[in-house]
Amino acid sequence: MKLKLFFFFSFIFFVHTHAQSYIFGKITSENGAEMEDVNVINIRTDEIVLSNRDGHFMISGRQGDELRFIKAGYERLMRKVSQENIQSPMNITLVRQTIQIPEVEVKQGLTGNLKIDSKLYNKPKKVEKLLKDMDQYMAKKSDPRILAAKPGEFVQPKGQGFFIGKVKDKWDDVDLMKYIRASLGDDYFTNLKIEKPLIDHFIYYVFAGGFERKKILKYGFCSDTDLNRFQRFVLTRISSYRAPQTKR
Repeated sequence: MKLKLFFFFSFIFFVHTHAQSYIFGKITSENGAEMEDVNVINIRTDEIVLSNRDGHFMISGRQGDELRFIKAGYERLMRKVSQENIQSPMNITLVRQTIQIPEVEVKQGLTGNLKIDSKLYNKPKKVEKLLKDMDQYMAKKSDPRILAAKPGEFVQPKGQGFFIGKVKDKWDDVDLMKYIRASLGDDYFTNLKIEKPLIDHFIYYVFAGGFERKKILKYGFCSDTDLNRFQRFVLTRISSYRAPQTKR
């Protein structure tokens, strides 16, 4: 009987000490707006969750864990879980990143001094002569014999014409990859356990997995919505990307 009681109390102690705790909370911006699709990462467990449209999140963890809050366009925030956070909701406020405005070169205007202004705005004679010669060359008509097709050479037939090929996109995958890496920052990927030398490779891996980007490449513009969509798509690809590395 005593042995049974010993095992019973041992089991209760084991369940109590290994019970999974959850941290609840709400994420808002500095002006109090509820923030959706913020990445919440538990560094100890590698678990990643997204806040809902009301800014609420729930993630497993325990006292002493380090949580990181990441969203494109906002400063990354780190918070250690305290006993109070396990007993009551954790309130998080994210601050927008400061946008660095590039320096604008101010060109010198007219000074009123003829000698100085003539040096600034009068082109050298050699430059003026070169431009004049180029204009004359461009105005000349080409000799038809030079433009005539050579024997056996294919000639496009004349007519009202039709379009061959497609309009070139403003961006390609390299441009998009660079933009995503710059916007999210290397910390976003290293927190997902992607080594820095492999970040570009991982982004291409996500592209190859079916990430829709035709409009982004066509117009050369990636919105915050597109970045959030990319981050959600990352969560569906990270496990399969890690699998081959684990096997090796």
